[in-house]
Amino acid sequence: MIPGAPRRLAGLLRKEMLQIWRDPSALAIAFVLPAALLLIFGYGVSLDARNVPVALVTQRPGALAASFTGAFAHSPFFRPRRYLTIQRAERAMAARRVEAIIWLPSDFARRAAAGGDSPIGVIVNGVDANDARLIEGYVQQLWAGWLTRQAEARGRPPPLALAVQPQVRFNPAVDSRDYLVPGLIAVIMTLTGALLTALVIAREWERGTMEALMVTRVTIREILLAKLVPYFLLGMGGMAASVMIAVFLFGVPLRGSIWVLTGASALFMLAALGMGLLISGFARNQFVAGQIAIITTFLPAFILSGFVFDINAMPAAVRLLTHIVAARYFVAILQSVFLAGDVWSVILPNALALAVMAVVFLGLARAIARKRLD
Repeated sequence: MIPGAPRRLAGLLRKEMLQIWRDPSALAIAFVLPAALLLIFGYGVSLDARNVPVALVTQRPGALAASFTGAFAHSPFFRPRRYLTIQRAERAMAARRVEAIIWLPSDFARRAAAGGDSPIGVIVNGVDANDARLIEGYVQQLWAGWLTRQAEARGRPPPLALAVQPQVRFNPAVDSRDYLVPGLIAVIMTLTGALLTALVIAREWERGTMEALMVTRVTIREILLAKLVPYFLLGMGGMAASVMIAVFLFGVPLRGSIWVLTGASALFMLAALGMGLLISGFARNQFVAGQIAIITTFLPAFILSGFVFDINAMPAAVRLLTHIVAARYFVAILQSVFLAGDVWSVILPNALALAVMAVVFLGLARAIARKRLD
């Protein structure tokens, strides 16, 4: 480095650290916003269908009908409501007071006592296709369990010769919180890295402080390093806070190595910072920089990363598009490290993709950066 360069870089780093410390919005995006998002998604968002209101219609009450409908009251998935007629239950479904109707016809008890199939009517509200499939599966599971218990009580063989005992790996409780919270860390770090960096540099252009730097002896490389290092540390601090909230507040298991998680987070943070620096090279207005960052980084991280929506269920063209979204690779690593452990067949290829994207984005940001005002 040329003489005096280390001193200039140290001065720029000190300036950036002081600016971050004195800027409440930067600290809020780095620490307050992650905590708020984790609390909202951890407590308010769930992909599980629990306490589903269902209508129970029994045309001819009896002991067997009471036994079957009583199983709904003891299930954590249902909140049963009784209706006298199917017409009232259908009106309740149309008004969204119930999401499904379980209808026991008048010959239910007779056919059950005779060992027949004892069919029941099940009507499910299909407005939300995901919930409809979950409710249908829960009803089938409860029905099969009740038939098995009734057969055993009469000393008969179970209605099915094959007893299925599924085993759920990596998330035995099938709790969507354990699935959502790790992926949310990728979205949070995208906000901290790309959005915050783009906004801060655009703000310097608006305030004229960037022009003041341009007339000094500092090089463009020193300016970029001074922007990169403090926000890298800030983002990693936000990541550490998010991991502690996930583990200690929400009880999400961390089965992998903390060092693997830290290394992967560092690679993703460099890629996110590269995206933020690249955006700042085109936008010198905070509003424009914020809009570009949200459209090109936050929304893809939220929609196309596998954080909420399964990538395999997307159309082929959209699946191809997800390969240029850095959050896709980081979400895969996070879910593996948190729920499965250090699965290197997952970690290594995704970490390599993050490293390549970090080099590309930082290289492009350096290529378009010029020490001039035009």
